Amino acid sequence: MTRQSAISAVGAPLIEVYGLRVDYGLGPDAVHAVIDADLTLVSGSVLGLAGESGSGKSTLAYAITRLLRAPGVIAGGQVLLHSGTAAGSAAGPAGTIDLLAADESRLRELRWSRIAVVMQSAMHALNPVITVGAQLIDVLRAHQQRMDKAARVRRAAQLLEMVGISPDHLGHYPHQLSGGMRQRVMIAMALALEPAVVIMDEPTTALDVVTQREILTGLAALQHQLSFAVLFITHDLSLLVELADSIAVMYAGRLIEQASATDLYRAPRHPYTLGLLHSFPPLHGARKPLTGIPGSPPDLRTPPPGCPFHPRCGFAMDLCRQQVPAAVPLGRAGERTAACWLQNGTHDVPAELAVPERGTGAGQQPVTGTGPVPGTGTGPEPPGPAPLTAAVPRGKDATAPDPTRTPQ
Repeated sequence: MTRQSAISAVGAPLIEVYGLRVDYGLGPDAVHAVIDADLTLVSGSVLGLAGESGSGKSTLAYAITRLLRAPGVIAGGQVLLHSGTAAGSAAGPAGTIDLLAADESRLRELRWSRIAVVMQSAMHALNPVITVGAQLIDVLRAHQQRMDKAARVRRAAQLLEMVGISPDHLGHYPHQLSGGMRQRVMIAMALALEPAVVIMDEPTTALDVVTQREILTGLAALQHQLSFAVLFITHDLSLLVELADSIAVMYAGRLIEQASATDLYRAPRHPYTLGLLHSFPPLHGARKPLTGIPGSPPDLRTPPPGCPFHPRCGFAMDLCRQQVPAAVPLGRAGERTAACWLQNGTHDVPAELAVPERGTGAGQQPVTGTGPVPGTGTGPEPPGPAPLTAAVPRGKDATAPDPTRTPQ
């Protein structure tokens, strides 16, 4: 049993985010990049954060870890880190730390030991004039001061082997490694102290599809072996359907839908999620044109009134153009949410957004709304652009993404 799996009960919340707000700039001209975000990362799970570029995904992650650079400002909210061994702090009860209230010395202790981050660009995140071995050893020197030099070198070699790189590369500089190897070094560095939480900001960006697959397969194996929780940020929803246990969809700074990966793929509840699912091509079944999502994300300096997605939404009502919808609890136990006026129980829900969730069965009333019931000839099922064999959502019995599918 690993250190963190002994600390945290399986399925217990590790990070809880409440009402997080992040602005760029101050005063009336501030750009609201993250608005009232609520998020929970559970131990041993993979939480995917999806959305188009500029939706606020990376800003949310860096605000959680207090790595946000100026002119970014955390304007409000609470971020709780739960730990079975932490001594606690003035910001919360024993075993719980409010990361937004913690001082710099406390944050330095927590980073890498409890929370690690894999940056978006490995070439820029690694120091180009220092060998990868020295950079791995530097992490150990800073946080494991009782470890002697020989032990640090051995640990650095183990970390490279863990991600599939020969220890012979310890003396190499980043430019001497391929893009995939540099990304693996970043993952090895993040896992150096066996943290409970690893935040990955688009770790496969700019890599070819074969290398992406290798890294994701290795990541799934490591996550299964070490039981750390992952917040995986990407714009590729099709990738998250395979990799993640649950998915949060972000648009214009707001979390607009959260659900398990299986339920979100089979039965999306927000029009934006539906559009994202129609934006990646299937590998099976009949060929169909991709519809995509018309228009572009809004300028956050001058957001539209009402629901931020209404200018691009084919189901928009007058209410959508006037008021911002709150996140509505959905599902049999309220375990999923959607910020859409169509899902508040007072409007007819389009068939595409009322597909029964897993286990409800065709012919039963959908969880919310009063619209037609898919499965009776009144709407497509499943809602995605392809049969379910095109992308198999990760379940409790899965340990790695489907190797037969190439991410887009």
